[in-house]
Parts: sequence; structure tokens; C-alpha cells
Amino acid sequence: MNIDIRQLRYFRAVADERSFTRAAARLNMAQPPLSRRIQELEAEIGALLFEREQRPLRMTAVGHLLYEQASLVTEAMERLQAVVRQATERPRTRFTIAMVPSTLYARFPQIVARFRARFPEIELRLAELDSAEQVRALVEGRIDLGFDRIAIDDPLIRHEVMREEPLWAALPEGDPLLESGRKVALKELASRPLLLFPKRPRPGYPDHVLKAFREAGAAPASVIELRELQTALVMAASGAGICIVPDAVTLATRPGIGFAPLVEDLRVPLLIRFRKHDQSPTLRALMGVYEELHREWGWPFPETLAVEGFASPGAPHPPL
Repeated sequence: MNIDIRQLRYFRAVADERSFTRAAARLNMAQPPLSRRIQELEAEIGALLFEREQRPLRMTAVGHLLYEQASLVTEAMERLQAVVRQATERPRTRFTIAMVPSTLYARFPQIVARFRARFPEIELRLAELDSAEQVRALVEGRIDLGFDRIAIDDPLIRHEVMREEPLWAALPEGDPLLESGRKVALKELASRPLLLFPKRPRPGYPDHVLKAFREAGAAPASVIELRELQTALVMAASGAGICIVPDAVTLATRPGIGFAPLVEDLRVPLLIRFRKHDQSPTLRALMGVYEELHREWGWPFPETLAVEGFASPGAPHPPL
């Protein structure tokens, strides 16, 4: 049997789109050649892959089996190409950082501002991507560093926890629980609607919060799932419910809302992710800025990064 990677890519496109017409448009090719390639693949395998009388197209049992294996092969090839590209391309002067919304408050603007002031000739780009999107973008070389709360296992990606952030309860300004200035227990909050964010991806930060309530024996009376942190804060300020937020969020002033510390010692990680074996001068320079700011804020810098020389005072200027 002689099957090449291009045939598998063609097959996956048709299977994903469930249409030869849409798959051809996705592949930037005409439909007749695509149909011939699929027929050649079926002839090579000795079985039909699609039930062509069905609209939209349906895969046969053999088609489903091939799709599972083709996905493994094509994704492995994409990873291989990305790794080789990263190893052979010249040092770049463009550096892209992705973050999930809640990390934007973790003094992220100061990191970006200090780096841009120190290295104005480097084009620093920012993107908002969720956890899974960050991993894919790193593997494909579309970003260079990710800020997140949730680690995702991937053989090509490294994660480092930069800080364990305490969690706070966000309440409407003037709420009786804020007036006393004391710590608030989750059981005291359980009778109110719980505003959870972000709605996707799951599992994620919302599951961390729900687990904390379960362990405290304080199941929320009701749960409202929201797409964004900003929406949760606005609703909390309006009295529609309470939300549990990382410490960094309390640094951002917002009218109509207050924050109460929790009795429970709950923390959520602030982590970074980058490609394993990435030793680029620009990444090292950014880590140097990060370590410098950690010292100014009185936060410990991860020992593993410091020992490996990712950051040190007076980090050298990245060669361009």
C-alpha cells in the first residue's frame, strides 16, 4: 500500500468539511482533481471512504478508521515541520506573547512596557488566546510565550509557575461583607449566584473555583457561566452575583465593586509556557526584564529559570 501525506491531508479536508466543494475551496484547488485524489486513495486502500449518496457526505466505517490514523500522522508531520523550522530559521526580531484575559491584570502591562522601553527595536506583539490555542500556536511558531492559569501536557511545551496567586471574592460596593473588613468564608457566599468565567475552554479556571466550593462543603445555590472576566465583574458590581478572582484582578480599580479576602487559603497559578529547548536571545531578554520586575515587586523568581540562566541582572541585548 502506497499512501502519501498529501492524500491524507486531502482526505481529512473532505472529511472535516463533509463536502468536496468546500474541501476544494479550503485546499485552494479545483474540485475534479480533489475527487480524483480521493478515488485514487480508495483504490489504493480497496474500500470506499465516503457514502457519496448522502448529503452532507458521511464517512464509511473504513473512512472513520482511516480518519483517526490520518489525524495522528498529519498532526505529527505538522509538529515535525514546526520543530525543524524553529531550529533552522534565523533569530527573529518579532516576539509574540499570548495571554488569557485574567493574566492581563497580573502586572502584565508593566512587563510589556519595560521590555518595549529596553528593546524598542524588537517588534513585540500581543494576542489573546485560550490555553489550547496557546499550545497550538507555540508548536506552529505563531507565538513565542504564553501567560495562562492552566497547564496542558504537550511534549514540545514547557510550563513554569511564576506565582501562586491568592483568590478573592468580588462583591458589589457597599456589600455588608465588605464593611467589616474581615475575611469571608465560601459558605457565606454559597447562597448567592456564583458568576463563573470563562465559559470555555473546560476544564479550566471555573473548575478550580467549583472544586474549592465542594471542598469547603458549600455548594453554590446557582451558577451563571460567562464568557469573559469583564462581564463577571460588571454583573458582580450590579449585585447579580459574586465571583472569585485572582489577586491580580484586585489591582485594577473598577467603580461599584469591592474585594474581600477569603478565609480559605485558595490560590491559582500564574504560569508561562514556551517551547522546550527555546534558547532564543529575545526570550532570555524578556525573562531578564521579568526577573527584574519580580525583585521590584518583592515576588520570588522561579529558581529553575534563574539556575538555567534564563534571567539575570544586566541580561545581554538580544542580537538582531
